[in-house]
Amino acid sequence: MNVRLHDSSTQSVRAFVPADPRHVTMYVCGPTVQSGPHIGHLRGALAFDLLRRWLTHRFGRVTYVRNVTDIDDKVLQNATADEPWWALAYRVEREFTAAYETIGILPPTYEPRATASIPQMIELIERLIARGHAYPAEGSVYFDVRSWSEYGMLTNQRPDAMDSSPDTDAGKRDPLDFALWKAAKPGEPGDARWDSPWGAGRPGWHIECSAMSRRYLGPEFDLHGGGLDLRFPHHENERAQSTAAGDGFARYWVHNGLVTVEGQKMSKSIGNVILAADLLAERDPLVVRYALAAAHYRSNLDVSAKGLDEAEAALGRIRGFVERATRFADGRGSDAAPSLPDAFVAALDDDLGVPQALAVVHDAVRAGNAAIDADDADGAREALGQVSAMTAVLGLDPRDPQWRTADTSVEQAALDALVQTMIDQRARARADKDWASADRIRDAIAAAGITLEDGPAGTHWSVGHG
Repeated sequence: MNVRLHDSSTQSVRAFVPADPRHVTMYVCGPTVQSGPHIGHLRGALAFDLLRRWLTHRFGRVTYVRNVTDIDDKVLQNATADEPWWALAYRVEREFTAAYETIGILPPTYEPRATASIPQMIELIERLIARGHAYPAEGSVYFDVRSWSEYGMLTNQRPDAMDSSPDTDAGKRDPLDFALWKAAKPGEPGDARWDSPWGAGRPGWHIECSAMSRRYLGPEFDLHGGGLDLRFPHHENERAQSTAAGDGFARYWVHNGLVTVEGQKMSKSIGNVILAADLLAERDPLVVRYALAAAHYRSNLDVSAKGLDEAEAALGRIRGFVERATRFADGRGSDAAPSLPDAFVAALDDDLGVPQALAVVHDAVRAGNAAIDADDADGAREALGQVSAMTAVLGLDPRDPQWRTADTSVEQAALDALVQTMIDQRARARADKDWASADRIRDAIAAAGITLEDGPAGTHWSVGHG
């Protein structure tokens, strides 16, 4: 076994060796639930869903923690008199969960909310003060960046070269220092503050992940993940405060690329932010999953109508083969257990090469269709087993009950009724030897993008699977 991952801390692809060869521990920064999920959130969560699935296949067990930041400046800003901050956070959290489930993202082993780990955050801050790496100031507590010589190692920066903007936070010694604990401010809700040795307040953003990862995974764990935009300052600050407190923290760092829309960065000012709910209302969720998985997780992914159409066509070829091979090979050929092709395994072992793995899937689809055309039941059965095994690992198996709702919609039922009527009319024309009418009906069906396949068990139809 030789799983390799790109480690952001070394900026290189290196062998992934968990501390326990039979149990991987990983922590991924989850959403700050101030507003609903967009396409970038889906892409990031899916990248680590794919990684979690592959590590589970390779090592047997993965404990996967993904947090929810439910207290934050933006959560408080977006709250209203009719929807308090905690109600907003819970509603938006449910929106994220629903979107993730819709595209087949497995639930994490643990999904802690920040507000449930305040005591652990306070304990970690106390350790940092005791070690001389943090200081109280007017009810707040700040991490002393200059006190920790390793600050900047994750992103290969030196503090003296870092940009710093003027900071008006009372009591800060250096503009680079960051808040571990924020003193309560006038006008903030009374239930958005907690007692602490330094006065009432709430935790800073960065301390949350350090405390929660330690609580659920211990002082050292295998892998920390998140979006590329979190490397600095969030992950740099996490690493600094945890290691300065004496924890080993993350042994590997993995970051997924960002999302653009039609070649432009997503921005509210441009008006091109694609909300997850809108996309999933317009597109088959399995198509969305395929489209978001098709680019390498570290690359920037451009979302476009053309790209989604291409994903739909590619997925259609897989679906068409699975349906065709299932009919053809039912009760025929070998019963040998399906195995993953070596090329597929090698692709995913090499820094989670999903694009290359999908190429292997389509190679098997082509080989399987060729076997069916040659009346080779063994070959068709083998290809079907491989395609089923590979798509199951990727969460793309079209026969998984997860996707059944997309196949049993009202529109699908109506289309099936219409096509079946035309198939029956064609069958009657052929029985009457009215070949011209039979061909005319078949041509009309083909013009609509529907492929007919005649077999011993009757005629079957599919959309775009020819």
